[in-house]
Amino acid sequence: MPKRNYSLLGADAERAIEIGLAAAEWYHTDVPRKEMKALMQRSDQPAIRDTVILLGCMAVFAGLGIAFWPTIWSVPFWLAYGVLYGSAMDSRWHECGHGTAFKTPWMNDALYQLASFCMIRNPHTWRWSHARHHTDTIIVGRDPEIAVMRPPGFLRLGLVFLGIRDVWLGLGRMLYNASGRVHPEEAQFIPESERPKVIRVARIWTAIYAATLALCLAAGSILPLMLIGLPRLYGAWHHVMTGLLQHGGLAEDVTDHRLNSRTVCMNRVSRFIYWNMNYHVEHHMFPMVPYHRLPDLHARIRHDLPPPNPSIPAALAEMLGALLRQRHDEGYYLRRDLPASARPYREEFHGAAAGVPAE
Repeated sequence: MPKRNYSLLGADAERAIEIGLAAAEWYHTDVPRKEMKALMQRSDQPAIRDTVILLGCMAVFAGLGIAFWPTIWSVPFWLAYGVLYGSAMDSRWHECGHGTAFKTPWMNDALYQLASFCMIRNPHTWRWSHARHHTDTIIVGRDPEIAVMRPPGFLRLGLVFLGIRDVWLGLGRMLYNASGRVHPEEAQFIPESERPKVIRVARIWTAIYAATLALCLAAGSILPLMLIGLPRLYGAWHHVMTGLLQHGGLAEDVTDHRLNSRTVCMNRVSRFIYWNMNYHVEHHMFPMVPYHRLPDLHARIRHDLPPPNPSIPAALAEMLGALLRQRHDEGYYLRRDLPASARPYREEFHGAAAGVPAE
């Protein structure tokens, strides 16, 4: 099969438009309008509760980390703080970006801004980037958020797990935007009216990071960076692990989320950190259903979905097997059987580019 070009400015981007994959009509499980309206009902209470728990735990872990600094006894508290800063904020960025976590708009926006800063994702750029991800999910040349490309680069994925690649790219783009420019790829999906906001936020963040570095130099300690910045590195592993499971090893260039997204059963701690995004097929089918109703949505439509992976280790093993095979067979992808009660997959592969399914 021809080499894929994942750039938003490449030949595959043009091809996706030509064959009708861009902004295509996607398959959705039938749910009566009344039931869907109830599932989409927003509420402040669950998100307020979870946000108080999250920020409270972060304050406690950071306080204990400072209290025991610089002894080895501070390490467990910084590790816990890092996962909440560098991973839990990823899911908060995601849900608040959809505007569904809270019923009250300013609450969504406030947590979205905080989470965007922690993840080093410009809130204006990534709001539009993620909208494109949902419009053209894993459509090569159109989706700017494809995490696992074919053939998979395991060194690249290792750097992602350590947070190094994302932080490097995030800081680089921040400085690029702070210079008054918007990258040509960003210009593919950010409206011109939003671009001054991208630049303004980048300049504010640059000033915050500069002040943090200055404080480190004045104090002769990296402690300020342990609070702001470094947790994005050492706390990224959980959000990368769960993020790769969303689509890794599955189909490209299809219009059925059951083929390109993965639902995984997870323990309660991971579900809190991930804010129920383990129900990922359900989320992509119906992105306006709040995170706290996704278990209910799953129960309602599971008859039409492939069985979820039973655990994180099982999902990782499945994905890793597919990625190893894709190193030598770029057309390979996982295609799981549907239950007898499900409607058939919408397998609009538009020729050979979508690949060859698993046996």
